[in-house]
Amino acid sequence: MGRRLDDVIAALPEDRRERVEARFEEMKAEVESLGELRRVAGKAQAEIALTLKIKQPSVSKIEKQADMYLSTLKSYVEAVGGQLELIVRLPSRAPLRLERLGDVLGPKPVSPKRTRAIAGRARAKSARAG
Repeated sequence: MGRRLDDVIAALPEDRRERVEARFEEMKAEVESLGELRRVAGKAQAEIALTLKIKQPSVSKIEKQADMYLSTLKSYVEAVGGQLELIVRLPSRAPLRLERLGDVLGPKPVSPKRTRAIAGRARAKSARAG
């Protein structure tokens, strides 16, 4: 007959039991999905849909996505009553909190092709006006 988990844990030395309990509490505080986050917040998909001004099936789709825009994630987290923080951890540096991606990326460079297209439209507009 197998042993029960409670019996195995009870047989551990006290310091080991404390570490197991601490890790259990850490894991209990983590969520593995947006759906779980929503349930922890006590919200229904319909409530999130109303807040985001989308239909409930769209909330379900968001919760199942493996990849999404940060803006979508931010809106979702705010709809469940939370606040999204983006923390970057680099070796030998204190964690960095990003407020906006623009803080890191800066303005998006305009390609030379796009610059020529914008200039060409401006010249054509000027010629029509003049």
